[in-house]
Amino acid sequence: MRSATLAQPVFAGIVAGVTGFASSFSLLIAGLHNVGATDDQAASGLLVLCLVPGLLTVAFSTITRLPISLVWSTPGAALILASKGIDDYRSAVSAFLLCGVLIVVTGLWPWLARTVTRIPKPIASAMLAGILFPICLAPVTASVQEPLLALPIVLTWLVLARLAPRWAVPAAVVVTVIVVAFSSSGVDLSAGRILPVLAPVVPGLDPAIIFGIGIPLYLVTMAGQNVPGFAVLRTFGYDHPPARAIFITTGAGAIAAAPFGGISLNLAAITAAMAAGPDAHPDRSKRWVAAATAGGTLALFGLLSGVSTVLVAASPPILITAVAGLALLNALISAVTGALEEPAYRLVAIVTFLVAVSGLSIVGIGSALWALVVGGIVMLWLGWRRRPAAMPPREPTPDDVVSE
Repeated sequence: MRSATLAQPVFAGIVAGVTGFASSFSLLIAGLHNVGATDDQAASGLLVLCLVPGLLTVAFSTITRLPISLVWSTPGAALILASKGIDDYRSAVSAFLLCGVLIVVTGLWPWLARTVTRIPKPIASAMLAGILFPICLAPVTASVQEPLLALPIVLTWLVLARLAPRWAVPAAVVVTVIVVAFSSSGVDLSAGRILPVLAPVVPGLDPAIIFGIGIPLYLVTMAGQNVPGFAVLRTFGYDHPPARAIFITTGAGAIAAAPFGGISLNLAAITAAMAAGPDAHPDRSKRWVAAATAGGTLALFGLLSGVSTVLVAASPPILITAVAGLALLNALISAVTGALEEPAYRLVAIVTFLVAVSGLSIVGIGSALWALVVGGIVMLWLGWRRRPAAMPPREPTPDDVVSE
């Protein structure tokens, strides 16, 4: 391609890569810390989740000539951040491995793919909403507890949500870095701490943590990322994406990344629209360049994993959760809308949501999995009729608030 035609998809890919990283890296680090990871282990997780999906995106898009963007699971990061009372990081790594294995099996076993993607929408959406809700409350809580720190971040996001929605969350992250740098004397940016680091661990064997995190992580990755990701591709005219190859590749990548702190890999959803849509290039056959550039950009951001972790560690935890909450507001809106759009199943959705948001833990298994179980029981008890096929999703626009 001539340089004149190459510039547009390259720029779109850089924007997608920057936006995807900036909107959720703090959520990922906070989630890994929440399940017992040290700073080095969290930095390692961020590094592999930039390198592995980034390089796989470059390879996949180049080989298939399709704009297939792979990223880490943002709903999965929200899930592990919302998990209560877990400090066994080694067993959490085993849960990440289980999730990767299940994704590979999904690619090899079509029945499982059909079953998972047919989890009733009110239950899947309500579970995801229950996971996201406490995190999305954090901007309000932070504004009350730390007004001098949190309000500049929230106001920056609010202004740009009106003027330039695509950049609202990245700008909020930049303001957070500035606020932390000027307010904290504990930020150690010495060379030994900011260099990229790999910190492998031996997986643990706590069954409650493995299944209590691993199965919900798999389900929210499928329902919250892969299903919307395929919908985005089809919306822009890519009617036959290689689903089986995508599942096997992302599952194998997740298995390889898990011992280093990688949670899960999947198709991108909203930021994928930036690479697969007409803004990337009028010619659909050339948009793969945007996806490949986004993957390369994400891989390069792995070099910032150390300094990102240092900055997050130096910040008040509520401040980091607040930034994550701002990034997830759009996802919460989608989840709540999906849960309540069918009047006949609103009671089922609310019950599922309440169990998920409760944070309860029974026999060591967290509320996300119990929400699915209880929601399924209530739906069966009240009677479930399969809904007609949903209308195809609308084409995302640049005015949408981007949150991967």
